[in-house]
Amino acid sequence: MQWVREAIRLAEIRYDRTPGSVRLIGVGKVCSADALRPMIELGLEDIGENYVQEAMAKQKQLADLAVTWHYIGHIQSNKTREITGNFDWVHSVDRVKIAQRLSAHRPAGTPDINLCLQVNLEQETSKGGLGEKDIEQVADEVGCLPHLRLRGLMAIPRPCENFDEQRKIFRQVRVIFDRLQSRGHALDTLSMGMSGDMEAAIAEGATMVRIGTALFGPRPKRPNTGV
Repeated sequence: MQWVREAIRLAEIRYDRTPGSVRLIGVGKVCSADALRPMIELGLEDIGENYVQEAMAKQKQLADLAVTWHYIGHIQSNKTREITGNFDWVHSVDRVKIAQRLSAHRPAGTPDINLCLQVNLEQETSKGGLGEKDIEQVADEVGCLPHLRLRGLMAIPRPCENFDEQRKIFRQVRVIFDRLQSRGHALDTLSMGMSGDMEAAIAEGATMVRIGTALFGPRPKRPNTGV
């Protein structure tokens, strides 16, 4: 984990970012609680998960540790109650209906849940996310819902090895982020950048990077559990 933190620190310096302004989220999908525990004990404070049932099982096993849990996967309508009751952040909201359900199901007495809108500027059919023409309207509607705090945008660009091309798509996300801020949204979060494009994302303003492979190694194939 230390080399990942060092890579983030060097990128902050290289691109004139404030030291410590980029938050590391360890993406723990398909990793066991036993694999996550030593990372958390070494200082990893944020864990991102794609699958609700797997995450909830890990949360029980790691309940003795201080962890901020981020839901970063596709959101099914029938999972919103479990998501809003067990996560501090949700990065992958791309429909007003989903935000409404998260708002309605947030347990009484808990802090507002932190939300990012997922954008899909490349219009990949295999991924969720809002197109550019829909983002402002959705942000306006979601920003008015109770028990939610709209924090920013999340993006998962298609894999690309060209650094300039990586920066180009992240720059487009940042421009939309700036536009939403100018409309009065108090946004402070750009969740973008993974193991293969982290530096480009930091160069373009990422405040959270979601790192899996570089921390935990290649993902084993997830068993088909039907969940």
